[in-house]
Amino acid sequence: MAKSGQQRVQHLRDEIRRHDHAYYVLGKPVISDREYDKLFDELKVFEKEHPDLVTPDSPTQRVGGEPVAGFAHVTHAVPMLSIDNTYDAAQLREFDSRIAKGLGGDDYQYVIEPKIDGVAVSMTYEMGLLRVAATRGDGVSGDDITHNARTIRAIPLRLVGKDVPGLLDVRGEIYWPHEVFREYNRKLEAAGEEPFANPRNATTGSLKQLDPRNVADRGLSFVAHGVGRLEPTHAAADSELFEKLKKWGLPISPHRATAKSIEEIIERLDEWDTRRKSLTYETDGLVIKVDDLSQRDALGATSRYPRWCIAYKFAAEQAQSVLRKVDFQVGKLGTITPRAVMDPVPLSGTIVRHASLHNFDQVERLGVKIGDTVVVEKAGEIIPQVVRVVLEKRPKNAQPIRRPTKCPECEGDVEQDVGGVYIRCTNPSCPAQLKERLIYFAGRDQMDVEGLGAVLVEKMTEKGWLRSVADIYELPKRSDEIALIEIEQERKTEDGVKKTLTQFGEKRTAKMLQGIEKSKRQPLSRLLAALNIRYVGAATAELLADHFGSMDELMKASETELETVEGVGPELAHSIHYFFQCETGGKIINRLKGYSLNMSQPRRRRAAAGPLAGKTVVVTGTLSSMGRKEIQDMIKELGGNPTGSVSKKTDLVVFGDSPGSKLDKARELGIDAMDEATFLKSIGKK
Repeated sequence: MAKSGQQRVQHLRDEIRRHDHAYYVLGKPVISDREYDKLFDELKVFEKEHPDLVTPDSPTQRVGGEPVAGFAHVTHAVPMLSIDNTYDAAQLREFDSRIAKGLGGDDYQYVIEPKIDGVAVSMTYEMGLLRVAATRGDGVSGDDITHNARTIRAIPLRLVGKDVPGLLDVRGEIYWPHEVFREYNRKLEAAGEEPFANPRNATTGSLKQLDPRNVADRGLSFVAHGVGRLEPTHAAADSELFEKLKKWGLPISPHRATAKSIEEIIERLDEWDTRRKSLTYETDGLVIKVDDLSQRDALGATSRYPRWCIAYKFAAEQAQSVLRKVDFQVGKLGTITPRAVMDPVPLSGTIVRHASLHNFDQVERLGVKIGDTVVVEKAGEIIPQVVRVVLEKRPKNAQPIRRPTKCPECEGDVEQDVGGVYIRCTNPSCPAQLKERLIYFAGRDQMDVEGLGAVLVEKMTEKGWLRSVADIYELPKRSDEIALIEIEQERKTEDGVKKTLTQFGEKRTAKMLQGIEKSKRQPLSRLLAALNIRYVGAATAELLADHFGSMDELMKASETELETVEGVGPELAHSIHYFFQCETGGKIINRLKGYSLNMSQPRRRRAAAGPLAGKTVVVTGTLSSMGRKEIQDMIKELGGNPTGSVSKKTDLVVFGDSPGSKLDKARELGIDAMDEATFLKSIGKK
């Protein structure tokens, strides 16, 4: 290639990097998207004609390569510790007193920035080149997501500047910007597919993709918020260091600020609470850090979190609405759950029409009636739930909510769990249960069968094509029939929303069949979680996969052997053993093996230190400060093993509202039990 051509390639790469820096780091784009695309297309043409000039850090390499077989595990050179939480001004002042005492009277200042609610990652740059990107995992080790991180344009493949460090381990958050997320969901809905529920969970699911091409078009972004290692050191303070990160091409929060005192921060809490609602990403609080890096070293860290920073959590947003009726939803295991149907109300950035009532004991505890004005908030900023009744607004004609005596879907018999709070449909052939099992199996957090959403599952079960989860892998034989399925779509017109019927089509069918094929490579833990074994959720599935390593070994295990797994008690062991030994369970596994699904998983190294090290912890009931997955992740980070059932090997039960039989069983066995607030205080989180 002529020298002029080589120079042109390098010029194009430099220009594209400069515009990426202007857009993602400086927030000041200087050319239009169309002009940017022209530069990018020109570079692709040059590299296609001269493949010998393609380098790993070229902007064209973001499009995503071939799928990976699975996620390798990366040990963090410096552990990714969690951050202590606080919820009011008094606790912030206590934190400040500890800082003042720890620094012996020296002057100090703070750095403040919004706490982004995304996926924490660590990215290692060597001589300016991105080498490894990994999730936080348990804080000691995480999943290698380099193949997916490289597709995110906000993450530089090569750092820029003359003073780029030899080694940089930068920590940050990958997130899905609100408007980009909403636009992606609009495209899914237009294609007749199930939209994502919320940006945080959708980001987590995106980074779990084995095929980076599925991530490249989602528009994920990244913001740096910390540094694990830096060689050589370039700064004396966090505020100075982050200006260097920005200069090297790494996006940092434009909302970072410094404060001379904790009172200055407290005075601005209401301002921050209002301001966060206009940000482009989810945030549930502020991170407050000592600015001076040498003072951070002097303050040090516990085994759980650094002493020099804290997270202030904003109170969950609440809204009032009128409860018009209650739906009864039948779950994959027959559980009948009451759901409030309300007048639409804006809440935390979305319009909410439905809210969870959890179970019928909770309905009685709240004393809620149809016609009541209720207070609603989002549990963990995700799931709307009714938290109380505004009794002074109760109408005279308010009607009580009756417990169902028959299954609302199949008219089958119902019964209440012995010692529990849930009412279940006992009909194993209930079509609602089958549909929910199929949807759950194909769900993004289980087998992640892209394109196989609730609408299509319902159509296929009606046609009799799906009678078991194994039947999903027979669908490629019906590709022509699937393409002809008619689904209802909504289209906005000048007269309002118009509903039309349209065929699923060949393109969407091909995409779904690709999703079925890719699901065969999911790790054993995802398959175990997807099988709807009673009491086996994601946490227990991980423990089982880690302990046995393969489906064959797990299926051979006796109940006694199953009980040797941390967190597996007699009831859970019986449920697992029964599933694999009964005719139905054994038949499903054998059929899935026949479709060449992955039946193994490498074992993961777990944290050996922390206040919960080696302890088996069960969480039960509804928590007010966080979701179930969030507290399970926290337990893992602190060295513990979160499980779903109580046994003699359980060390601790943490309970929220409506804890049910698990708390009763813990007390019978003499196991320590703490309410949510006491638990958070015991681990230094409140």
